[in-house]
Amino acid sequence: MEQPKTENAHQTVERHTFPPGLHNAFWFSMFNALSYQIVLFSPMVLYAKTLGASATILGIIAGMMPMLVIFQIPAANYIPRLGFKRFVFAGWGTRVMFIFAMALVPMTGIFLSAGNRLALLLTLLFCFNLSRGISSCAWLPWITELVPASLRGKYLSLDQGVQNAGSFVTTLIGAGCLAGATHPWQFALLFAFSAVMGAVSLSFLKRIPDVEIPEEIRASRTKVPWCEMINYRPFKKLLFTVIAFSVAYGGIQAFTVAFLKVEAGMSETKILLMTSSAFIGGLSSLWFLGSRLDRLGSKPVLSFCFAMWVVVLAGWFSLASHLVTMKTILVLMLQFSMGLLAALVSMSNTRLAMVVIPRMGRNHFFAIYSVANNVTLGLAPVAWGLMIDAVGARSATWLGVQWNRFAIVFAAAAVAFLVTLVLTRRLEEPESASMEQLLREILVESPQRFWLRFWPRG
Repeated sequence: MEQPKTENAHQTVERHTFPPGLHNAFWFSMFNALSYQIVLFSPMVLYAKTLGASATILGIIAGMMPMLVIFQIPAANYIPRLGFKRFVFAGWGTRVMFIFAMALVPMTGIFLSAGNRLALLLTLLFCFNLSRGISSCAWLPWITELVPASLRGKYLSLDQGVQNAGSFVTTLIGAGCLAGATHPWQFALLFAFSAVMGAVSLSFLKRIPDVEIPEEIRASRTKVPWCEMINYRPFKKLLFTVIAFSVAYGGIQAFTVAFLKVEAGMSETKILLMTSSAFIGGLSSLWFLGSRLDRLGSKPVLSFCFAMWVVVLAGWFSLASHLVTMKTILVLMLQFSMGLLAALVSMSNTRLAMVVIPRMGRNHFFAIYSVANNVTLGLAPVAWGLMIDAVGARSATWLGVQWNRFAIVFAAAAVAFLVTLVLTRRLEEPESASMEQLLREILVESPQRFWLRFWPRG
């Protein structure tokens, strides 16, 4: 009789505490953010611009990483043979090698033209993102098995906070490194820093507890029912929403950087300082949600975020169409909001996937989810970039608004977010709160609890 009680007590504790060693996952996320933020986002976009990259090429750079996640589909079959940790570690280690190679590209200007350096850079980025795309299919199933269901929202919130803290530090380092007139050695130094931080992250990845894959899954030779998985109703609705979001969001980061560089004429340092406020916004998601995500659910958070994204895109549209004068404080507010909303959407989508995806076939379900999300994120910036290049320097005035290339893209992205908001209302999530409850929690109850801490007690 004592044995069941002990097991039940252990299960109760396990549901409310992280497993031993999980803190290494947060350290891994921190150093990983110090690494990938340089080679995938603003610093890489700015270096490509120095090599004469067009908007279409910038779209390819922004879209390459998510697009190559498509290789998760065939790679998911090999996870049971290697195990979660070995699979992820092999891919992450390979991609770090390619970052070291990227650090040498800026120094090849002695014997390579700008066009050849850009081609070499694109080749290395392709290899980097291919190794990441293959190995990342094991990450979400690994974390889903490792983290108790009642703490997944809390884990995702902390993970987002850690990543944004690391990204903020990286952006400040990038801004300091690129101060003044930029030279190739400055970009080489940044890419080398990225490679070293990636190598450090591997040491923490190796310490994350592994999860044993059940023998029946490891030995299974059953054909994967891809169509049945995609048509599983709660999962299918989530896929539609994620794809719509990816169309709307894809390329926004890259093209706001391009807008500030091309139209506003800002320096690399000022742009990086501006974009760093996005990571403060992402870090603020810890205060905004924290552990509330497990209690309130993902659906109300997503509805709120997509409505706010429309407001943010309206702000960028106002700047691009010259309805509003370019002001530093406004750009900082827009970047902050983008970081906050992107973090909230990412953690909410991932948590909802963890809820609706059944345990059986989890590796392949997550592969479909990641591919649908990331391939759309990869294609969208290419399409947006083609649109920018097609419009070119032309502009027209209609309804008292100047419609130029960036104004058109920001307006189209706002419409895409409206479509995403409509799809969000159809999501299925058991025991989720309403958006009214979310707003009451954030705007009323949380401030009351904060001030009550300072109320004198008699």
